[in-house]
Amino acid sequence: MEQIIAYCGLVCSDCGAYIATQADDLPGLERVVAEWTQAYGATGLAVESVRCDGCLGTNGRKVGHCFECEVRLCALGRHVSNCAHCTDYGCDKIEAFFGFVPDARTRLDGIRRALGS
Repeated sequence: MEQIIAYCGLVCSDCGAYIATQADDLPGLERVVAEWTQAYGATGLAVESVRCDGCLGTNGRKVGHCFECEVRLCALGRHVSNCAHCTDYGCDKIEAFFGFVPDARTRLDGIRRALGS
């Protein structure tokens, strides 16, 4: 499977929600709900709220957070493939996200190097 890199640098295609959704794996989606509830202290998660076809674009199912994610909304508005392609790369929004997911910075920095940016 080809990697799907989200706007923020996460790998959608490695995410349990994405994998279980694509496989139509209800027990897998239930595991994601349990894992995310425990890991993030989330309340009220349900299988329908974790079905996801990846955060890129506006079509397909999205995890609930995708609709409020500032990084995603900004990237959609700027019509970039991901933040590595943005002329304002390193903005406050993506820098704040990197504080939670440093691997995303490494991934996006690698894309920028490959682009010659």
